[in-house]
Amino acid sequence: MSTTPVTGDAPTQAELEAEGDIAADYVEGLLDIADIDGDLTLDVKQGRAYVSVESDDDSLGVLADPDTVQALQELTRLAVQAKTGRFSRLILDVDGSRDARRAQLEKLVDAAVSRLDEGASQASLPAMSSYERKLIHDIVAERGLVSESYGDGADRHTVIRRG
Repeated sequence: MSTTPVTGDAPTQAELEAEGDIAADYVEGLLDIADIDGDLTLDVKQGRAYVSVESDDDSLGVLADPDTVQALQELTRLAVQAKTGRFSRLILDVDGSRDARRAQLEKLVDAAVSRLDEGASQASLPAMSSYERKLIHDIVAERGLVSESYGDGADRHTVIRRG
């Protein structure tokens, strides 16, 4: 087992690719245990390793629930951290769950924009993960609005307002 010291430095491309390989091995092991077929794809973008699991049938349906994907992602991150010695920000996508979650977040932003249109000075969204908040910030920017995150830990949430 090779370990890299925990530092504040951003991981290199090679380190991110190694994270993806470790994560894929871990997820593949989980799929084998559950006797679920899935094809894994690895990618590195925006300073994160991405692992996607797809299937030609509906066998992944039970795992594609957003809460389940989040839990699997956290377990996978811990498995990567155990091997590398550094925190992982990898993203796990199961059967298009990330696209589905982005669509849900877009609806949430649209509802917040409606509140702004009705005269609210700002609209707060519920607490969510850092990845989801990043998606919210991207969606809000695409709509020409401003967003900021407030709070700590599990209570961290996003507030949207006009620029």
